Amino acid sequence: MYTPRLKETYSKTVAPVLQEKFAYKNAMQVPRLTKICLNQGLGAAVADKKIVDQAVEEMSIIAGQKAVPTKSKKAISNFKLRENMPIGARVTLRGVKMYEFLDRLISVSLPRVRDFAGLNVKGFDGRGNYTMGVTEQIIFPEIVIDKVSRINGMDITFVTTAATDEECHALLKEFGLPFKK
Repeated sequence: MYTPRLKETYSKTVAPVLQEKFAYKNAMQVPRLTKICLNQGLGAAVADKKIVDQAVEEMSIIAGQKAVPTKSKKAISNFKLRENMPIGARVTLRGVKMYEFLDRLISVSLPRVRDFAGLNVKGFDGRGNYTMGVTEQIIFPEIVIDKVSRINGMDITFVTTAATDEECHALLKEFGLPFKK
């Protein structure tokens, strides 16, 4: 049975370090990563429907799992936006695919970001989740640059069982996410 490298790392090194650091009495109190959500908002999709299809295709390649188009909830006439128009793409990763994506993000994609100085520590939401933005989808090695028609950014949200930002920060730091000093 195959287990991802980071899942093994979590059980062997990350969980014991966090249990000692925060003095948890029970192993089930140690924060875990439950899911990673990728989201891409495409404002230009109002004019051209093919943009959403291409974004869904690219996001499916990046995540290793089928992405779905997101639809607008209400109509906004100033933006020429009607209700239920496709305006983005999203995918939620859990289990093995989540750990595989996190491994690729840490070891391959983030080092490819231009002028990278570390992740911003202001992305925590107060409930133990962390959101970061990526300005270009071409940092992922799965994307062939020659086939990309337009550069799009995306939001990546790490949802954890941590109760506080401090616990979430410690968990993600132990996994190897490079935060700014």
